[in-house]
Amino acid sequence: MIGPAAVRFLHDAPLGTRVVVRYRLPEGSEAGATDALGELVERTPESSTIETRRGSVTVPDADVVAAKAVPPAPAPRGHRRSP
Repeated sequence: MIGPAAVRFLHDAPLGTRVVVRYRLPEGSEAGATDALGELVERTPESSTIETRRGSVTVPDADVVAAKAVPPAPAPRGHRRSP
């Protein structure tokens, strides 16, 4: 979903849904936008919070470019054994 539909998705999705959210960075940032991939853990009327591997990211609705649900993360791989 893009634009307003992405914001509606974030506000309607059940907490705990794994999502990816593309959002604009502040003016003057090296990159124009970035992504937050993780679990939707909180929302307010003005923002959504995603718990990523690096910590919580709160994204203001006004900065959301796109958002969608994504499948669960793959299970960790086992260690290789030496022959």
